[in-house]
Amino acid sequence: MSTLRVNTLQNTSTTDGGISIDTSGHVTVDGVAMPSSGPLSNRNLIINGNFAINQRGGSNTTINTYALDRWRSYGGAMGFTISQQDVLSTLSTSRYAMRFQRTSGNTQTNNTGVAQGIESKNCEGLAGTQLTLSFKARAGANLSGDFGYIFFFGTGTDENPLGMTGQTSDVTSVVASTDWTSYTKTVTVPAGTTQITIGFSYTPSGTAGTNDWFEIAEVQVERGSVATPFEHRSYGDELLRCQRYYCQSVPGSRTASSMTNEMLFGRGESYLSWTYPVIMRAVPSVVTSNDNGTGAGYYTVTSVNNYTNGTVLRNGVNQYSLLTPSSNASYNTKTGYNADAEL
Repeated sequence: MSTLRVNTLQNTSTTDGGISIDTSGHVTVDGVAMPSSGPLSNRNLIINGNFAINQRGGSNTTINTYALDRWRSYGGAMGFTISQQDVLSTLSTSRYAMRFQRTSGNTQTNNTGVAQGIESKNCEGLAGTQLTLSFKARAGANLSGDFGYIFFFGTGTDENPLGMTGQTSDVTSVVASTDWTSYTKTVTVPAGTTQITIGFSYTPSGTAGTNDWFEIAEVQVERGSVATPFEHRSYGDELLRCQRYYCQSVPGSRTASSMTNEMLFGRGESYLSWTYPVIMRAVPSVVTSNDNGTGAGYYTVTSVNNYTNGTVLRNGVNQYSLLTPSSNASYNTKTGYNADAEL
């Protein structure tokens, strides 16, 4: 067996491949930046940073609600639509982006946008360290105001990610190009920080026209001062991470009547029970469904009637069960569910 002994690895500024180290000690291998702190894998503190997961389905037009998984709208009463966009033909490195589009004719000018709160368990040990945000963005031809990105730092534990105890912020405004552009920013996390939120904001001016939108893709937040290439995780891995915060019996946009076809149970008095795909962040808020709507204790007995008298027997981070007293010996009981444990 041979042994390679190296006394010193010299700094170099070569750009033709191989290993290089700049004067700050940052390592590049074949032109790819290596992490300057933290692990080689599982670097990204953001969940669904490639916007591939959209369990709720469809688009979102309501302020202070979750849109694509883990991303929440916030701000003023602007008319807007948040949607998943297939951008593979223009971006090439990822298939999806999130679009925030201002409603045509809207005149509201308050700051509005989307944000993701990082669970406090995933913020442990970050106070006093450096974090680097990287993402790609582009704007519609008629974006009519200021686009920017924000770090929110708080000292609470899993609070409202945009109203945390002791909240401070670090805001950067940029002029968004109509072409995909990469952005990075390194910040030092304030002492005492226990929860972090990343936001993307839009402060419009004038009246909205067509193509008044921005899109973001490949959002990553990692330890250290170097923005490394976006960490592409498998769809299944990303979905399970999202389901810690929200899951439903069948992913995708649904109506109440279609939801009840998702879970069929036995005839007669039924004890409905299911286990979540992963242990959820906290005991979720659960609604079930009948053919008319959703709410606490909703279910349908097929071809008989819709009911709201189900009794919750267990609601935990891993399992839910419901007793449905209305029954029929000839027909199945059916329902569907949403379980929400978002921040």
